[in-house]
Amino acid sequence: MKWLLAVTLCLASSVLAASAWGAENPTGVWKWTVERNGQTREASVTLFLDGDKLSGHVPGRNNTVTPIEDASYKDGEIAFSVTRERNGVKFTTKYSGKVTTDTINGKMEFERDGKKESRDWVAKKSP
Repeated sequence: MKWLLAVTLCLASSVLAASAWGAENPTGVWKWTVERNGQTREASVTLFLDGDKLSGHVPGRNNTVTPIEDASYKDGEIAFSVTRERNGVKFTTKYSGKVTTDTINGKMEFERDGKKESRDWVAKKSP
């Protein structure tokens, strides 16, 4: 009987530990809204965590995807950048934040008109 109780407790703690790790796993589709020139649009990123390697992509125009770059994930902290090109000009946005169960709270940093700017970034994980 004691043996059965010990096995049950071990299994329960393993499930709880796995659930806790999975709650902060950034793998999935994350969505947020962006406001620009008085218009709001939905943005998203798809992230994949394989061991300690983070990768992913963002959707683009005409069903294209842009891979994320310089991606990292450690202790619930995420960082990556996205470089796009418009009218022959490349621009990079850097994202960083803290991952919780279904939210990433952080900052987006970019350059506009030669000036560095940042905005808060709050993304929600899609079910």
